[in-house]
Parts: sequence; C-alpha cells; structure tokens
Amino acid sequence: MNKYITELIGAFFLILVIALTGNPIAIGAVLMVMVYMGGPISGGHYNPAVSLGAWLRGKLSIKDMIIYWVFQIIGGLLAAFLYLYFSGKAFAPAPAADAGFVKALIAEIVFTFALVSVVLNTATSSKSAGNSYFGLAIGSTVMAGAFAVGAISGGAFNPAVAVGPIIVDTINGGKSMSNLALYLIGPLVGGLIAGLMYKVMNPDEK
Repeated sequence: MNKYITELIGAFFLILVIALTGNPIAIGAVLMVMVYMGGPISGGHYNPAVSLGAWLRGKLSIKDMIIYWVFQIIGGLLAAFLYLYFSGKAFAPAPAADAGFVKALIAEIVFTFALVSVVLNTATSSKSAGNSYFGLAIGSTVMAGAFAVGAISGGAFNPAVAVGPIIVDTINGGKSMSNLALYLIGPLVGGLIAGLMYKVMNPDEK
C-alpha cells in the first residue's frame, strides 16, 4: 500500500504546483524532489504514461499499473479541489486556442516520449543503476517540455494532470471536458512508443 500512497502524494504535489504556478521551473523542481522522495518506494512515476512505459519495460505488473493510475488520478483530484478552495476557481490544462487538435496532440506525444524515455533510461536501466541524477534528469525534461510546447498543447505530458482537474472544472461549470481526449491519447501514445523503443534499443535488459 505504501507505493500506492506514494504515487498519490507525488501526483498531488506535482499537479498542485502546476495549478498554482504554471511555472515550468517550479513544475520541474517539484517533480524532481518528488521523484527523489518516492523513487525508492514506488518508482516515483506520478504519471500514467510513465507507469505504462514501466509496465512495457517489465518493471511493473499490470495490476500495479492500473492501481498506480487510480492513485495518480486521485492525487490529481485532490490537488484540483484544493486549488479550487485556495483560488475560488477551477484549473484545467488547455491547448492554445489556435493550436488545433493535431498540433497539440503531436506536441504531447513527442514530449511525453522524451519524458518516459528519460525515466526508463535513468531510473530503470542496469546501465545507469545507482546514479544520483535520475530525479534531476526527469524534472529537467518536464521543465524543458513545458517551456518548449506549453504554449501549444498546455504541456501536460501526463493524463493525471488532466483527468482530476477536468473533472473538477466540469463540476464547477467549466467546458474543459472537450480537451480530455487530447490529454489521454497524447501522453499514453508517447509512453507506449517510449516503452517499445526502450525494448528495441536495450534487448539485453531484463
């Protein structure tokens, strides 16, 4: 149970900082410290796309992957409700008005692929076992992605960043439900490609 609670806590703080600041440096920093905090317990995913990649990599059972998803989304829900309490308004990620679905989708796929690839290669590979930089690498990838395409896709790279906040926004009368498919398909496809690519590039890894 400890690993599931860890996933909830990490997702909660990541999504709360996203909602409160929208600042890529703050977002990368909180992800970095949460990865260092939870890595030894749960792997420090906080992201269904990362958990999908870890399952494809063979580092997570399908049962744990599904339970991780549930707890990550609960963490996002709690963060979204707390943000609503703090600010009096709901938060939900959204693409740029002029981006278009396909452009935003490609941005989410590309940078989620980058994120999951970094996680698999720095935090699960025997070639980098015992390193002390995995959290910095993971947080920096999200920070770079947010700077690069945040103004295009909203820079989620994580279904948990969308599901809970979109539910809370919808309950509060918002119209963000139309963006849910973008933030489910994009990150999960990116995570899927990264997991499969890792297996191709590292055939000797167990």
